Amino acid sequence: MSVNHGFHATMTAKPGKGDELVEFLLNAPSLPNEDCVVFLISRSASNPDIVSVTEGWTSQEAHSRFFATDQAKELVAKLQPLLDGESRYSDEVPVGGKAAF
Repeated sequence: MSVNHGFHATMTAKPGKGDELVEFLLNAPSLPNEDCVVFLISRSASNPDIVSVTEGWTSQEAHSRFFATDQAKELVAKLQPLLDGESRYSDEVPVGGKAAF
């Protein structure tokens, strides 16, 4: 399955909530989604409250369709109380690489 739409989000957790934010994202009940081909969580080595998400989707339409669902809206609502300020987003399309966890 190819990735045609993606983004990178950088979030700052409320002080001391970085572990909780990572755990929440890694266990997001609405993912996996068949149209979400890449879902990578990482964090800053120097500040554990800074967490990044890289997503790759089959299309922008699939991404929009997913985030219009009640399940996704609930996920976002539960995420917000963990965050300190606005997340930063940049568009990107993952094209390949390697991951071993």
